[in-house]
Amino acid sequence: MNIIPTILEGVVIIEPCIFSDSRGYFFESFSQKEFDEKVRPIRFVQDNESKSSYGVMRGLHYQKIPYTQSKLVRCVKGCVLDVAVDIRKGSPTFGKHVAVELSENNYRQLFIPKGFAHGFAVLSTEAIFQYKCDEFYAPQSEGGIQLFDPDLGINWKVSMEKAILSEKDMQRKSLKDSVLDFDYQYDLY
Repeated sequence: MNIIPTILEGVVIIEPCIFSDSRGYFFESFSQKEFDEKVRPIRFVQDNESKSSYGVMRGLHYQKIPYTQSKLVRCVKGCVLDVAVDIRKGSPTFGKHVAVELSENNYRQLFIPKGFAHGFAVLSTEAIFQYKCDEFYAPQSEGGIQLFDPDLGINWKVSMEKAILSEKDMQRKSLKDSVLDFDYQYDLY
């Protein structure tokens, strides 16, 4: 797999090696050995999948300490704009984001380490999205940031008028008004 660094330390784009012929294609979507060597040693414990239609936006989510999660995400049908935001206090990139299109056609994945909020917007008619997580879902620990926080400056490629959000995500606070327990100096791993 090809690892592409981003402006956010630890957030990487992963491109698999695709083997195509007249029958179709094959690729390794995940290799523990290669991931540990090229990205970071990690143990994923839960796989999730969501199906959404155009304009659905999920995020910007994270889990608080001690249940904070790393995620490896990909879109297996359709196309999404996937976003990671640095929410580690004291980080040189605090409040900065990376936005990457993930689609069934580009096969890209995005790794979001602990200490980052994550969200996505569906750009296609329909999208099926998969997540690998290194910590189990802990509802008592969930947190989130407002998707349309103007201080983040994220171009979601979906207008506010066409966005479809959960009630919970509509109530999220801005980054500056959020109580965060992530510190850049503290190793979350």
